[in-house]
Amino acid sequence: LPLCFPEKLWKMLESGQFQSIWWSEGGKCVAINKELFKVEVLGRGVCQRVFNTRHITSVIRQLNLYGFTKMQRDFQRSASLPEFLAEEAAASAHSQILYYYNPSFNRARPWLLGTCKRR
Repeated sequence: LPLCFPEKLWKMLESGQFQSIWWSEGGKCVAINKELFKVEVLGRGVCQRVFNTRHITSVIRQLNLYGFTKMQRDFQRSASLPEFLAEEAAASAHSQILYYYNPSFNRARPWLLGTCKRR
């Protein structure tokens, strides 16, 4: 039987083969570097494709259908202009990273993977 979306996602995260997707927040969140993911995962040939799509919006839609919620990253801002500008540059690069959370998708609790059901 083909793997469902959460199972494919789990295998990707655990494989260590991809630089564009990783466990974050101690294994509680999925982090995706959007631009790198488009090239590394979605840009693969038909025979090597992980998901049946070439579009990041389709992957995000699947995340939402399986109960993942997008997490926002909070940044503390400095009062000094040079530090503020450096933080803005880092935040801009950081905006390419998407964070998704699902209470049933946790690296420390693999047995919960079976409870990740499509809505």
